[in-house]
Amino acid sequence: MPFTADERSAVLAARLLAMDAVEAAGTGHPGTAMALAPVAHTLFQKHIAHDPANPEWAGRDRFVLSCGHASILLYTQLFLTGYDLSLDDLKQFRQLGSRTPGHPEYGHTPGVETTTGPLGQGLATAVGMAMALKKRQSTFDAESVTSLFNETVWVLCSDGDIQEGIAYEAASLAGRHELDNLVVIYDDNKIQIEGTTDLALREDIEARFAAQGWNVEHVGLADDGDIDVDTLDNALSRGKAHIGQPTLIILRSQIAFGAPNAINTPGSHGAPLGTAEAEAARRALNGTGAFEVDEATLSFTRQAAARGSEASRAWETEFQAWRNNHPDKAGEWDGAHTDPALLDLDAVLPEFTPGTRIATRDASSQTIQALAKIMPQLWGGSADLGDSNKTVIKNGGSFLPEAGQRTGRNVHWGVREHAMSAAMNGATLVGGSRMFVGTFLVFSDYQKPAIRLASLMQLPVTFVWTHDSVALGADGPTHQPIEHLAALRALPGFSVIRPAEARETAAAWAAALQSGAPCGLILARQGVPVLDETPQTIREGVRRGAYLVGTKYSEPDVIIIATGSELELALTAQAQLAGEGTRANVVSMPCREWFENQDREYRDSVLPRTVTARVAVEAASAFGWRDLIGADGETVTIDRFGLSAPAEDALRETGMTPEAVVSAAKSTISRSTPIPTLINS
Repeated sequence: MPFTADERSAVLAARLLAMDAVEAAGTGHPGTAMALAPVAHTLFQKHIAHDPANPEWAGRDRFVLSCGHASILLYTQLFLTGYDLSLDDLKQFRQLGSRTPGHPEYGHTPGVETTTGPLGQGLATAVGMAMALKKRQSTFDAESVTSLFNETVWVLCSDGDIQEGIAYEAASLAGRHELDNLVVIYDDNKIQIEGTTDLALREDIEARFAAQGWNVEHVGLADDGDIDVDTLDNALSRGKAHIGQPTLIILRSQIAFGAPNAINTPGSHGAPLGTAEAEAARRALNGTGAFEVDEATLSFTRQAAARGSEASRAWETEFQAWRNNHPDKAGEWDGAHTDPALLDLDAVLPEFTPGTRIATRDASSQTIQALAKIMPQLWGGSADLGDSNKTVIKNGGSFLPEAGQRTGRNVHWGVREHAMSAAMNGATLVGGSRMFVGTFLVFSDYQKPAIRLASLMQLPVTFVWTHDSVALGADGPTHQPIEHLAALRALPGFSVIRPAEARETAAAWAAALQSGAPCGLILARQGVPVLDETPQTIREGVRRGAYLVGTKYSEPDVIIIATGSELELALTAQAQLAGEGTRANVVSMPCREWFENQDREYRDSVLPRTVTARVAVEAASAFGWRDLIGADGETVTIDRFGLSAPAEDALRETGMTPEAVVSAAKSTISRSTPIPTLINS
């Protein structure tokens, strides 16, 4: 049925509020928000299961605004439906400290399910949400005909989302996994910043998604040029009910609908309409004054809050009955939602014999098996590199849509590093999951936007990166990371962990999972010796980010700082220097970020400020080490691309030898400042 008078008033209010907020800010994207107001209204009033008074309700649907530049579209619905967002918040759109930033930010605005903005990320994140919800349903309520856990993930995306490469990866994943709990609305408005989409996009979107295993619907324009809401309503209902495939709704809209001169123009995409055009739009739409919403309209839209409250209470009642009737499953639920910080992970970590050699990627594999036994929420996979990354959970089964396999703990992502990482973010946002994904360190370049969003949202996700240096050998410079550690360390809120040996690796896994923040484990392919230190020393040292290993001098002549497999070089150099009468302390620094978070007393105990003769040893770029080694320090690093050769030859050719460390130590001692200086402050 066509919109009622109340619904038309609600849509008008949403359109004008979006326009007014952008005008007041002097910046923003009004066109999409004005055009899609009927879509947002229909979703939030009729289709999305949500409770504005309880945004974290476990049984809610998820809504993802992948075209995050249209954030005001979401904010207006959050205000109109009764979330903790006021009209004053809309007036402060895009202003310093406001609750309505330029793009949606998870954890900042109630009702925002994920941070979006970089196009394509929202769509891929939503795929991960849908995967996690499918796993949850199969794990906890597989036998139920009308499951408690049958949530739908709704997405609004734009032509920009569709054009990004991550969208191809994510859509392919969604089709393979038959995510029929995913409904994506594609706003096909034919406009982007540089002009019409025809300038850059001529493919058959329906054929593309159909080929990837999607159900495709179409929604056109009504006689008045606005969106055909009857067709939309029916398409949304069919999408939710469709079995065995995700649904794409290709929706035709007119950008900046209601603005007589700005409609269907690129200029309305990313700039205010301007005072004259805004007033013309207000007249054309028979609108009220700026930021005016009459009480009758607000009373009507806020009925969504009452409906949501009733729905969430009913769900909670049913959930409690489910817990009572399925105590074993309820226990599994509680286990999956237990914070790893409350678990004694150290007690289950594998042990390794000092003096033996084992690759840290192999130690990681053993640690994953041990942790998986007590952490049902732990699952993940690699970008077609499970055997190389050693990320397979043995006897964990494959996560697939085939009968009985939705509970599997090993995800076969295929060679899709970008979508894999964004989907992990989405699965984590659902709750009840601690995920990891793996690939070679050099391919972290393909993951970077999703890593950055994980850091922005402070999601407890773990990236596993193996083949961490030129020591991977004959694959050559295309596969040998050089600048990657420095780039990852530059990310605020992200911890880069490069353990030196097996027990550090196990401790790093436990510390990463218990940190509640995004971490990356950097692991070696080649065998490295297990340290002759006590397990407690290693575990405490890893959690603090750096600690002394080997012979420890109270008044060293030089300090050698090493990460990862290069710790072996540092310890060999320490012994050689000792034979010449030089006292060298060796510091294993698996995580610079954790070390920098320690108090001054501990940092000074590891790196005394009075010792300015320092050497950093790492098979990667020297960039970033100067702040720890100071003006007198030396680096044994690699500031060139690698080469194709056996591992030993590649290391020697790039200068990663004990002799190079000894030489650097002598050089820094010869010119170190005798007066204490405040480096490493």
